[in-house]
Parts: sequence; C-alpha cells; structure tokens
Amino acid sequence: MWQKVAFTLIGIGVVVIIYYGVKGFFFSADVPLAIRIAIGIIGFGILVLLGIAIKDRRKKAKTEDFKEIEK
Repeated sequence: MWQKVAFTLIGIGVVVIIYYGVKGFFFSADVPLAIRIAIGIIGFGILVLLGIAIKDRRKKAKTEDFKEIEK
C-alpha cells in the first residue's frame, strides 16, 4: 500500500517539474515557433506510444498463463 503512495507522490513531483520545464520552453520568445511545434509533436507521439504500450501490456497480462508456476 505504501509503495503505491510513494510512487504516486514521486509521479506527481515529476509531472510538476516537467510541467514547469515545458511551460518555460513553449512560452519562451527565444525559441523559434517551428522548433516548439516540432517538439510538441514529438512529445505527443511519445505519449501516444506509451499509452498504446501500457494498454497492450494490460490486455496481455489478463490472458497470460503461467503453467510452470505452482499456485
């Protein structure tokens, strides 16, 4: 139980740090618009691939048979 709480807190902390970094990058006038758009597209693509991988892994975990493992 406490492991889930710890991982949740770590995840929230990482998301907050990433948010401030991304916010600073995308609202900076020094970075060209084309670069900001390209980085945004790459980041969105990575998130989509991560979501697909998690979805596939969860689906596969439901159907896996562990024949060699005794219960």
